[in-house]
Amino acid sequence: MSLINTLVKPFTALAFHNGKFVTITDENLRNKWSVVFFYPADFTFVCPTELGDLADHYGEFQSLGVEVYSVSTDKHFTHKAWHDTSDTINKITYPMIGDPTGAITRNFEVMIEADGLAERGTFVVDPDGKVQIIEINAGNVGRSASELLRKIKAAQYVREHPNEVCPAKWEAGGDTLAPSLDLVGKI
Repeated sequence: MSLINTLVKPFTALAFHNGKFVTITDENLRNKWSVVFFYPADFTFVCPTELGDLADHYGEFQSLGVEVYSVSTDKHFTHKAWHDTSDTINKITYPMIGDPTGAITRNFEVMIEADGLAERGTFVVDPDGKVQIIEINAGNVGRSASELLRKIKAAQYVREHPNEVCPAKWEAGGDTLAPSLDLVGKI
């Protein structure tokens, strides 16, 4: 069963955020757009490139009213240590959630049980707490914050314009479609 249009399951976790340990729950994902960005592990190779890319675009996410939460099965202490020792990770100002029990990772169905690690899973959650976008990549394939931003803009647009859809490669301000019988077979 797909998680699309399902409510985020309840969770409580500790995160490293702006020099402090804070509690994050599923309630933090309500009343605004959120990205829950799973990655396998701290102190690795592809992961810091992805998290750094998110950090470089974090202002754009914020301008769209989107909060970013990175999640791995590492502890929040490990996130702090990584933040303190890596120039790339040091620029992160979004919450880095620790999920050492794997509860959140299992809730989002991205746990690699044999390794106790998360898949590269990206979930966009709408203000109602429902998953609207899912992307899961193989461990050796990094994700793009720019493409994620494009998808979020499309999801926000169709939420505000329920009688329209965004075609492939849609960019903000581009043409949309209004599904109707007249369009069938003409695209």
